[in-house]
Amino acid sequence: MTTDPITVLVADDHAIVREGIVSLLGAEPDLLVVGEAADGKEAVQTAERLHPQVAVLDVSMPRLNGLTAAYQIRRALPDTAIIVLTVYNDQAYVTQALGAGVRGYVLKQAVAPELAQAIRAVHRGEVYLSAEIANLTPWYCKDARSTGNDQDGPFDDLTVREVEVLQLIAEGLSNKEVAQELQVSVKTIETHRTRLMSKLDIHDTAGLVRYAIRKKIVQP
Repeated sequence: MTTDPITVLVADDHAIVREGIVSLLGAEPDLLVVGEAADGKEAVQTAERLHPQVAVLDVSMPRLNGLTAAYQIRRALPDTAIIVLTVYNDQAYVTQALGAGVRGYVLKQAVAPELAQAIRAVHRGEVYLSAEIANLTPWYCKDARSTGNDQDGPFDDLTVREVEVLQLIAEGLSNKEVAQELQVSVKTIETHRTRLMSKLDIHDTAGLVRYAIRKKIVQP
């Protein structure tokens, strides 16, 4: 009995990387790439149009980062399983990813042997983590924060929406432009900005930009 292939969306802002992933998955008879995207916003729009069974998202993308895109895709398409690809193997990113509804977390350096396996796993409803970060469960992250030794505590406390706003601010958008991008009021963005500054103990936009670069939310 022949089963239909698993439909996959691939999103990465580097064309060479994206093409490599598509080529890799194209060699797997049970996987079918149905769409590609070059940034987080396009990933959300493409997912909503194509309804892939699995979305593979790079974490560091312009317009919307992979975690924010994952959150929006999961909200619109709860049956779509999300895998994020990243070079970051620290607990803050794992915590944020799982909180955004991500079911797979694959390190880019291990993408060739692992990605097809991860896609099959999340499609079955499993959680897949690369071996290097398999021990970074939410409970581990919570325990690490409670010790007071984790320097990423404030980042872990940010909501997905706050990370989204932080990224857009760091990319140079004004409050009005962020509001237009997210389709909310300027007052709502001002509230998010105030909360960001309070949580991070940062008091100006330049400080937010430096923080976003340090946390690899945007690239310098």
